[in-house]
Amino acid sequence: MTEIAAPRAATAAPARMPSTLRVGLSRAALETRMFFREKDAVLFTFSFPIILLVIFGSIFSDQMEGTGLSVSQLYVAGLIGSATMTGFQNLGIGIAMDREDGTLKRLAGTPMPPAAYFIGKALNTLLVSFLQVAILLAIGVAMFDLELPSAASSWLTFAWVFVLGVLGSSLLGVAVSSLPRSGKSAAAVITMPFVVLQFISGVFIPLSQLPDTLARIASFFPLKWMCQGFRSVFLGDAGATLELAKSYELGRVALILGAWFVGGLVLCLTTFRWKGRRDG
Repeated sequence: MTEIAAPRAATAAPARMPSTLRVGLSRAALETRMFFREKDAVLFTFSFPIILLVIFGSIFSDQMEGTGLSVSQLYVAGLIGSATMTGFQNLGIGIAMDREDGTLKRLAGTPMPPAAYFIGKALNTLLVSFLQVAILLAIGVAMFDLELPSAASSWLTFAWVFVLGVLGSSLLGVAVSSLPRSGKSAAAVITMPFVVLQFISGVFIPLSQLPDTLARIASFFPLKWMCQGFRSVFLGDAGATLELAKSYELGRVALILGAWFVGGLVLCLTTFRWKGRRDG
């Protein structure tokens, strides 16, 4: 009798891996959930710039001579710039701690594309910074008579300064996360330069009142230009007289923030480590 051949089992098609962008969006959702679960970190992140604005804005409320602007309005624009750059500090410290406790090492051993991890971090930073800026603007309008611009061009300027500032700061935070020798020392190593930059970049002290040497040093870093871009949006032509160049120099702002974005990307690609120093 002729044997009947058994039917061959159908070969299952290999499952398609999700795209890097899709995985990055999922990672961003996870990063956001983890962030908001840490109630004490959320409280500090959002309350700190608010407290600084209320204190400094209430104490220093005099008018800037010849501008019709108050010092408190100057603080609103400066602290918006500072809030936009918090990704530098938060990512630098957070990634250093992830490296220390082995989180990065475990992620590197998964099928997740490495770029998805950074997309998740960047999108989470964009969201947190946007919420901080929205709260500071609401306080500025309610307490310090800040006028929101009505021109679409002003909001377009706000958008590109904000996006370039957040992404550039995030990349620098990722790069600087490799500097601390351990996760425990990350806060001290990364927070100090950020605090110094705030004082010399026009956040708390107008640049016109700083020594020339400090003003020149600040001009090499992005925070000074971020604050300058936001002052152009919220202080208008009257505030331009307070700038060192008597102009907001938006073209130069875009050029320097773009350069820091590219430089931060290069630093990330050349210095980032998935393993801690003790892992070899």
